Order: sequence, then structure tokens, then C-alpha cells
Amino acid sequence: MIARSQESDGMNIDWNVPIEVSDGITLRADVFRPVGDGKFPVLMTYGPYAKGLSFQEGYPAQWQNLMANHPEVADGTSSRYANWETCDPEKWVPEGYICIRVDSRGTGMSPGVIDPFSPREVQDYYECIEWAAKQDWSTGNVGLLGVSYYAMNQWQVAAKRPPHLKAICPFEGASDLYRDAVRHGGILSTFWIRWYPVQVTSVQNGLGARGRVSAITGDPIAGFEALPDDVLAANRRDLRADQLSHPLLDDWFKERNARLEDIEVPVLSCGNWGGQGLHLRGNVEGFARAGSEQKWLEMHGREHWTEFYTDYGIKLEREFFDHFLKGIDNGWDRRPPVKLQVRTVDGFVERDEHEWPLGRTEWTRLHLDNGAGTLAPSAVPTTSSRSFAAAEETLDFATGEFSETTELTGPLAVRLYIASSTTDADIFVTLRLFSPDDEEVLFVGASDPNGPVAQGWLRASHREIDAALGTPWQPVHTHLSQEPLVPGEICALDIELWPTSIVVPQGYSLKLTVGGRDFDNGLPSPRPLLYGVEQRGSSVFLHDDEDDRPAEIFGGRTTVYTGGEYDSYIVLPVVP
Repeated sequence: MIARSQESDGMNIDWNVPIEVSDGITLRADVFRPVGDGKFPVLMTYGPYAKGLSFQEGYPAQWQNLMANHPEVADGTSSRYANWETCDPEKWVPEGYICIRVDSRGTGMSPGVIDPFSPREVQDYYECIEWAAKQDWSTGNVGLLGVSYYAMNQWQVAAKRPPHLKAICPFEGASDLYRDAVRHGGILSTFWIRWYPVQVTSVQNGLGARGRVSAITGDPIAGFEALPDDVLAANRRDLRADQLSHPLLDDWFKERNARLEDIEVPVLSCGNWGGQGLHLRGNVEGFARAGSEQKWLEMHGREHWTEFYTDYGIKLEREFFDHFLKGIDNGWDRRPPVKLQVRTVDGFVERDEHEWPLGRTEWTRLHLDNGAGTLAPSAVPTTSSRSFAAAEETLDFATGEFSETTELTGPLAVRLYIASSTTDADIFVTLRLFSPDDEEVLFVGASDPNGPVAQGWLRASHREIDAALGTPWQPVHTHLSQEPLVPGEICALDIELWPTSIVVPQGYSLKLTVGGRDFDNGLPSPRPLLYGVEQRGSSVFLHDDEDDRPAEIFGGRTTVYTGGEYDSYIVLPVVP
């Protein structure tokens, strides 16, 4: 028997409940309910990480880190039902919620073809929400709560307006699959290519006895039936081929990108200052562009799964859902729309705000000067140039020591005049912080333990600006066409750096590093590994696919021009 029920740990648990969707596929869900009669609101996730795989078994290093640094996560729970990037039902069911985890089609106990973030997945999610709302144990109020993948598809399905969806809390996940996730500045991020076999196809439906088993039920987590390898291969999209074959923001991406303006339900969007590459920009943009009249932004730091499970995170999440799913007048709707954990060199300072970007921001230009290698407060009168080998070298521009403590919180932009020896160039810009003794200050990021202050990327042939979305402090590119460079000819690039928050102490300095490759913090090996990649400041959000970046085009020499008519500069969000 695939589906069955039991009462355990103060919950009614329905394992592998069938949900038949409109194309005839039967998805499978685990449902955790309060004991006894009654109707309760629902918190749901739909995704590919296998609902039967325990956090402890699937992600032991992250679990051990969480337990060692934040033991409160285990308070009041056996943690037996903890599952990667979804809420722990033992923390929520006693508070009068039903937690539902659905295996997305093709993964875990749900058959079908794996096609991440596809319109079919979004339709499945829509139908699962409506199914849950109609069950005897449901009040009909459904909320979405989850991290990363389980955050990204919240934006997608909310834009489709399921009638019974009442609120969403996307925690650290992209809202624009092209710009936030797959192609940073038009450059392919190979994160997804590494992620797919490790986290998704490893739990593909049809592995049967070759897959893992549930630590609780003893059942296979990836289907009872074992399918041949050729059938498994046919039941999943070739992710790398799909992403390589769509270099522009074409219809393939557009149908996978949420129309954020169509979202109407209340939103609590939680992002991570250290989420360069995936867990940052989308939360800020989702908050800013969502059509919802009631929406809130929360920004924090630390590892990208941490605050979701801590008392801090759960308190926020619970107050939000108590208000919108249970109708409790707890004052949530009267709180300021922005909560920031402002980042300092030794921690965070919590502060409420009323808009994003902050209305009192002093947008401050610092001008690049090749002659002195500096970031100058005034325009540089004399033109000069420096070049670097794109595949291996970088240029640095430094501020000198700050005369007073200065907060930078918000988006950033760089205007750069460049020429390439080839018909294109990939530009990587990194904002870095240095102590008075010239030691770099690195930060615990969402996925990398030693990250910089901010990062940005742009393929020069994608330099066309989207005037409707961009601002002087946040250039956004259309990515609708490519405009090759003329070798040796100077062109202007406006580059978006992802948002940041850092209080720069007096005596510290900033450095802008410009290059043609991913940032490397220079720390000695060996460094911690993720997906077999050393964590060197850019985590696994690298841009190293040789087919996307052929050496004959992206391995040339790039020249940066500053001063005079080529006023290259960075725009900093100074908060007085």
C-alpha cells in the first residue's frame, strides 16, 4: 500500500496521499495534521528534493552546522520529520497548521518528466493548492512557505492567482529565472548543471530500491518501481542543453518567469545579503514589483537555510501566517514594510524601514582612476587606460581609508568604459572591504563562508538597458538581443551589482575589482567543498561553461578606460 496514515508525535500523518492533476498524472503528498477533528489552514511546498529524504541524511553537513550553531532549532521537536528547505511540521502542527509536502512530477514518489520551473510544474502547484483547500480538514486558506526552489516557484504560482492561495513567504529564492538564477548579466551560471544530478536526479522517481529509503517509514523515497536507465533519462529534461540553447530572455524563459505584477496575495519576502548568485536579488525584486497591496521585505545574513529555522525566522513567519491564514489581529498589517538586519563587520543591527530603496539614500558616485588605481570622490579629468587578460587577471580601484563610519545599504551600479580585443567580453565586478592593515574582510554568505560585499556581472553584447525596469542606481538589461563589440572600439557598459548592506568602519577602505572571471578571495587551499567546488568567495555560482564562454571570444584582452570623456564610476547607496 503506497498511501497510509498513522498518528505519531502528536500529529496525524497521511503518507503519499494521491493528488491527480489535470493531465492524468497522480502526484504524491505527505500531509501532517493536528490530532482530532477540526479545520485548519494549510502551509504547502511543491518541489523536487524528495519529501521522504530527511534533512539529516540528505544534507548532513548543513544539519550539523545548524545544530552546532543554532541549537534552538531542535527545541520542541524530535526533528525526525525535518526536510531540506521546508518547515518542520512539529513546529507548526501544534500551532494549528497543516503542513503538506508534494513531490514535484518526476521526483520522489511522483511519476512524470522532470522539467524544473516549467509551466506544467506551475499548473501542478496551482491544482495542488486548490485540492488542499477542498479537503474536509482544511479551512480553505492555503499559504506557501519554503526556501530556494520552494521559494522560487511561489512567485510563479502566485502570479497565476489560485483562488484559495491567501499568502506566500518565499525565503531566499529567485523571482526572475533569467536574471537572478540562470544567466547573470547574460552569462550562464553553471550552478544548475552541478545542482541537477546532486539534488534532483538523485531522487528521481523510478529509482526504486536503488534509491534511498525513508528513515521513518522504511519505504523507498523515489518510487517503488525501478525503471531502466534509458527510461529514467527520457523522464528528465537535459537541463544543460536547455539552458545553453536559450542565451537570451526568449519565450522559453518568459513562460518560466512570474509576472510579478499579477501577484495579489500578501507577501513576506525574505532575502540574504550574502546570497550573491541566487538568494538575494529575486527577493528584493519580488517585493518591489509584486502587485500585492500588502507586502513586506525582510533581509538578513548567515547561511541561506539558517534563519528559516531559527526562532527569529519562525516568529516572523508565524506572525505573518497567523494574520493572513487565521485572521488573528496581531498587528502584522500595521508593521513597517521593510525589516533589515543591517550588516556590520561583526554582526547585524535590526532596523525597520518604510521603503526600498531607502528614501533617504544619498546616491554617491566614486570615479575610477586608472592612473592612481583609485576610486575618487570627484570626476577624473585625465583619460587613462589599463588592460587585463580576461581569463586570469583583474584590475583594482581602491577608496583609501574612510574618514568616518559609513553605511551602504541598497542596490549599486557601475558605469564602465571598455574595449575588447575580441567581439565580446564578460565583465565581473566585485565590491570588497579591507581593514586598516589591508586585510580583506569576508562574510558568511548564503552558500560560501567567505564572500565579498557585493558582486555583479555583464556580458558586453547584452548591454542594452531596459528603461522600464532600470534606474541610475540599478541598471537592468533587456537580454533580448546581442550586439557584438567591434574589436578595439570603446563602448559604455552599465553593470548592476546585487544589493548589499555593510557599515564601513572609520579607517576601513573599499576596493572595486574588475575582471573577466569569477571572484576568488585568494584564501589558501584546501577550502570547503560544495558539489565538489572549492568555496572561494563565489560558492558554486560560477560561470565556467566552455561552450557558453569559448576562449577565442572571452579569453582576449579587455581594456578599461577612465577619466575625461570616459568617466567610469560606481554608484554607492550611502545611508546618512
